[in-house]
Amino acid sequence: MNSSAAAAGADHAEGSNDVNVKAGARSEVPVYKLIVATSIGNALEWYDLIVYGYFAVTISKLFFPAHDETVSLLMALGTFALSYLARPLGAFVLGAYADRHGRRASLMLSIAMMTVGTGIIAFMPTYSVIGVWAPIGIFLSRLMQGFSAGGEFGSSTAFLVEHVPNRPGFMSSWQFASQGASTLLASAFGAVLTGALTQPQLESWGWRIPFLFGMLVGPIGLYIRKYVDETPAFANDAARKKAASAEGGEAGKSPVWEVLATQKSRLLVSIGALILTTTANYMILYMPTYATKQLGLPPAQGFIATLVTGFVIMTLTPFVGHWSDKVGRIRIMLVAGVLFLCTVYPAFAFMNAHASLATMMVVMLWVGTLKAVYFAPIPALMSSLFPTRTRATGMAVGYNLGTTIFGGFTPLAVAWLIATTGNKLAPGLYLMVGAVISLTTLLIARTRMGAR
Repeated sequence: MNSSAAAAGADHAEGSNDVNVKAGARSEVPVYKLIVATSIGNALEWYDLIVYGYFAVTISKLFFPAHDETVSLLMALGTFALSYLARPLGAFVLGAYADRHGRRASLMLSIAMMTVGTGIIAFMPTYSVIGVWAPIGIFLSRLMQGFSAGGEFGSSTAFLVEHVPNRPGFMSSWQFASQGASTLLASAFGAVLTGALTQPQLESWGWRIPFLFGMLVGPIGLYIRKYVDETPAFANDAARKKAASAEGGEAGKSPVWEVLATQKSRLLVSIGALILTTTANYMILYMPTYATKQLGLPPAQGFIATLVTGFVIMTLTPFVGHWSDKVGRIRIMLVAGVLFLCTVYPAFAFMNAHASLATMMVVMLWVGTLKAVYFAPIPALMSSLFPTRTRATGMAVGYNLGTTIFGGFTPLAVAWLIATTGNKLAPGLYLMVGAVISLTTLLIARTRMGAR
């Protein structure tokens, strides 16, 4: 990053101003329609991930049977983690597709693929019925979901920011607010199903209900996205490329090539800033399993505690996004990151020393608040780093490399750390490492790249 600081600064300026220059007047599409059209896909993506994580114990028994329950669970979480290998590929393919053919076209494709992947899991026969094809089917469906999710964040964030360029923090924060809504909904399903059904009922058919619900949400999102306009910024950029091509000039390099060849420092900043929030995301996803396996609490109590987290994230994130438009992104993120670093380990120690629903709710409320404050400005920060011609690709690749390396493997890594060391506080240490990396990245971005 040091060797390209000057170029990165110039690139950053281009990326920051590009939305306003290219977009011109604000889009005429109603703001609420833009938010619903984009957020529903991101919500579905995150909902699918959370439901799989929440029901990992049940899925491990039905699809990954083994003599040792820990081995069975690690196999289920391993499938969850390995499916993230498809996300960077989806980011390159669908991100470039969005930069070449439009944000709307990419959003339509990604939500259709997500729906199919969710449907496969919902109807997949168990290991006792079809044998080894059951875990293979689950793995392939997760690969499809990972591929489609790979292009969702970059395309949808670019779509929001470019339609309303004067409020990037507020508009793009709905991406992560929708994740809070997904956590809330998935946690509600988990709490109701584990509380109302017996274990045989849950394993027989109850676990399929959340996946069936997710499969039904997809067509609604597809219908809504069909009737929203392309962004003015992309339309102007596409017209410029077409005119250049007609005059015999260079129509433009591949977005993937340009990002990897000339915008590596932006990618590093995107990934580094994301580490804290993505590890926290997937730690929250793992908490119902942690509550059952490590704290000895009933499954329903773990879901209730994470439900609180989802509510906080859903309601607080847009306000922080609006605030970041006024005072800047990095200043807010640094404060939240430092608080995270200083308090997350004591919070886990407190939760383990006084294991109960009440203490777990307090800890998850605190984690959810810090997470909302830290990650609400991230989409706007990332969008400012890339110009229109590579924005969807750059954000998609940065986001998905970060979530793949530091997010998707978090539940597996934490489960392995606890099993290997016997230290129930390992999740706190894991999050502290993520906080240090992200805080360092933010300081570099502010001092050497001019990000704010």
